[in-house]
Amino acid sequence: MSSEAEASQASSGTIDRKIRVVVAKPGLDGHDRGAKIIARALRDAGMEVIYTGLHQTPEQIAETAIQEDADAIGISILSGAHMTLVPKIVELLEAQGVDDVLLTVGGTIPTRDIEELKQLGVAGVFTPGTPTDEIVEFIRDGVKGRSREI
Repeated sequence: MSSEAEASQASSGTIDRKIRVVVAKPGLDGHDRGAKIIARALRDAGMEVIYTGLHQTPEQIAETAIQEDADAIGISILSGAHMTLVPKIVELLEAQGVDDVLLTVGGTIPTRDIEELKQLGVAGVFTPGTPTDEIVEFIRDGVKGRSREI
């Protein structure tokens, strides 16, 4: 970073920080290869990734996002339980007043469910074969402009 950019940040009272993304695998789904690939792509793109591991409850995911002050959440679901688990995560975040976290879902999501997920508040749905660069750019664009005061 140039000294001019650093001086501008210092005088504005803000500091650039890495985008913080919680990547989570809810439910009983034990396949996490895709989640790990996405976590690595986000990390390689300069984001800070908090990978929660397998078998997370909606409560654990919402709490992790709150505790980690996440900018985005990436839910990976292959089990078919997305229409049960995702609405619960959205409900828990809303109950805590969290309305500024970008929520994305990836995995084997039938086309017929995508619009309903978006109506629930999911910003983006990514199915198998989506290029990782597309996901990285979607998250970057979705959280653009959010900064932390120092």
